[in-house]
This record gives sequence, structure tokens and C-alpha cells, in this order.
Amino acid sequence: MLDVSRLRVLVAVARRGSVTAAAKELHYSQPSISHHLARLEAETGAQLIQRVGRGIRLTEAGHLLADRAADILARLDATAEELAAHVGLRSGKVRLAAFPSALGTFVPQAARTLATDHPGLQLTLTETEPPEALRLLRAGRVDVAVMFRYDDTAPEDNGVHMLHLLDDPSYLVSPGPAGPLTDHADAQWIAGCDRCRSHLLDMCAKAGFDPRISFTSDDIVAVQALVAAGMGLTVLPGLALRAHRNPAVEATEIPGSTRHVYAATFGDPPYPPPTKALLTALTTAT
Repeated sequence: MLDVSRLRVLVAVARRGSVTAAAKELHYSQPSISHHLARLEAETGAQLIQRVGRGIRLTEAGHLLADRAADILARLDATAEELAAHVGLRSGKVRLAAFPSALGTFVPQAARTLATDHPGLQLTLTETEPPEALRLLRAGRVDVAVMFRYDDTAPEDNGVHMLHLLDDPSYLVSPGPAGPLTDHADAQWIAGCDRCRSHLLDMCAKAGFDPRISFTSDDIVAVQALVAAGMGLTVLPGLALRAHRNPAVEATEIPGSTRHVYAATFGDPPYPPPTKALLTALTTAT
């Protein structure tokens, strides 16, 4: 029988890409990580890792086991949460990952609602962008991921369920009156996170040009300060402008450009009571 602790080690190595990073994540020593991997190879009879220079990489068998283990561990963690929920919502915990502008707008209201309705329930928050939030969700390290996607975003993993929270329009942010995107083919641009950058490229392509990206930052305060200083234009979603609005910039809504915000869960409902309570609080807050 495979040891669950060793499966967690393998999943951490696969996710982090090195023994050092996995040890830091799991709070193990590096020799302990290596020992668990060696024991797991002995248990399975398969070579799971290869030495590459001073580091390691997973073999095909290692990747296969790590993928299956991530699903297994997520199920085990969800089951543990369900069993804990039998004592009711007077105690327990629920874990949420969310992107920055959600944490700066509606998530605090949801947290307050949860604390009011279920004062014994402990909520933990992690700030991260959607791709990493989905990885945390699939690995069972969070219970709910607040994330966004655009119409052209690739589909999510199998097993991820999406509860629609709101639609968030995009805005052209400029130091003065801007007009349509087509007027700014020669402008400098400021890009954000990978998903937002892809959306910017897609919008500009539809407008007939490739944007000249001079700066990249997912810090909405810094981005708006750069725009106010005349260092370029950017596109920001409405939630970002609600979270922080520099008074020296103009924001013009871009027709037909909307991102969709969801609360994502992994696995089939019914969900444990703490997760269900958090989903209800998020829906109420939006």
C-alpha cells in the first residue's frame, strides 16, 4: 500500500520542481525528502526520479503517479473536511485563494458575513492569480478558489466546478481622455499578469495592431502610477479600479471586453458545510 505522506512529498516535488523547494513547502529537511522519494520508489518498484546535474526531474512514471496522487490527496483532504464538519459549523476551517482585486473588493465582505454567521469557523486566505489558485485547489491545499477567465481562456481542468459570481468589464486606463483602442496603435503599453496580458494582446489584435509593451506589473497601484506619469496605457478590470483608483487617470470602458469571475471548487457536490457556507458568503457579497 502506498504511503500517503510519501505521495505528498512526490506531489510537492512535482509542483515545485526541486527537492529544496519541496522541503521548504512541507517544512522537511532535504535528506528527509530524498528518503521519502527513495522509499516510494521501493514501494512502487518504479523509478520515479532521475538525477540531472545537481538536481532531479520526474520520470514518466513519476509524473503519472504525481498526477494521480494529487487527485487522491485532494479527495482525502475533502473527506477529512467532511468528517470534521459533522461537529457542525461551530468549529472547523475553510481555505480560500483569490486574486488581488477580489481580495481588495468583495472578499472582505464575504469574510465578514462568514464570521458573523459562523463565528467558530476559521477562514484562511491566500493571494494568488488563477493558474496557481487552480493548482492549489487541485492539490487540496484550498477549498475554494476565486478566479477569473476571459472568453478566450483555455478550459479549466476536469473536476473543477465553477460558480459564477459576477461579470467584470475592462477599462482602457490613460492619463487623459482616450477614445477607442484603435487610436493607440503607436502607444506604449503596460501589461499585467499572464492571463491579463494574453487578454490585452487579444484585444489589440482585434483592434488591428500589436501593442508595444514597455512595462509589466500586476501591482494595480504601480500600474496606475505609471499611467499617470505618462509612461503608457493599460487595460484594467473594474474590480481593480474599485480596489484602487488613482485620481490622475481616466478610465474608459471597452465594449465587449468582460472577464468572468467564479468561485471554483474541486470534486463533485455536495460540499462540506464549511465550503458551502463560504460559497454562500461569496455569492451574497457579489
